[in-house]
Amino acid sequence: CQQLGFERTANQNFGGGNTAWEERKLSKYETSEIRLMEIVEGLCDSSSFECNHMVEEHEEHFETWWFKRKTKHPDLHKWFCIETIKVCCPKGTFGPDCNACVGGSERPCHGNGACNGDGSRGGNGKCSCHHGYTECHSSCKTCTGATNQDCDECKEGWEEDDQETCVDVNECSKDPVPCKEDQYCLNTDGSYSCKACDKVCSGCTGAGPDNCQACASGYQDTEGTCTDVDECSQSEPVCTKEHQECVNNQGSYTCICSEGYEERDGECVQTQQPGEDECWHEVAQCPF
Repeated sequence: CQQLGFERTANQNFGGGNTAWEERKLSKYETSEIRLMEIVEGLCDSSSFECNHMVEEHEEHFETWWFKRKTKHPDLHKWFCIETIKVCCPKGTFGPDCNACVGGSERPCHGNGACNGDGSRGGNGKCSCHHGYTECHSSCKTCTGATNQDCDECKEGWEEDDQETCVDVNECSKDPVPCKEDQYCLNTDGSYSCKACDKVCSGCTGAGPDNCQACASGYQDTEGTCTDVDECSQSEPVCTKEHQECVNNQGSYTCICSEGYEERDGECVQTQQPGEDECWHEVAQCPF
């Protein structure tokens, strides 16, 4: 987009020698289609397939600008690359929305580094420091040095203490805690995250079964840790129907019919006696 070839063609003519005819026609060359073709042909290196493909794909845009838009929009790079096909950004900006680089578009990276994606629709805007410079501390929005004592302003999630040092804000110490009842708060530098409590917990202060505020249904406190309640081993049976057996699960239990029985209408009924002829139960399916 940048190498437009205007300077190269500015003092040229139609190429046939310095004749009187050419001198009369010279002023027309400046706005001629021939000059446009020469400019377009010089936009890309012959080895750059991507560039040449782009120029070929948008040839009509170049012609539209040359004959209809050039007077109102003299900057082809701005009109074509930034505003029309949107593959570039103004200098000092980056990304799909052309956001300003750190330090502002007039002085990206405060003039001491290179902004990733500067002038393009890509990149992340991260500064790569020039030789002799280093990044600000992670707590600083802007800085004059490399430590958290050199911040001009603290980033969000950090605050200035009595020593004018940017320190982490512990969001997890706030009341109320900024997480749901079934989550615990994990403080991180400049932020926090909410993590799910262990399934054995009913509320928790941290990860695992030993940080429960209370045990979930089906679990019990065993020396500070929530463990499964074996309902099947309790003195009072939990599976009370005839021919039922209890199977313990994590946090619960299941009542199943004993071997040789199956559930019908909520009751365990015998399927057949050992060695019994099935025809006694399936008369309609057995020939006489």
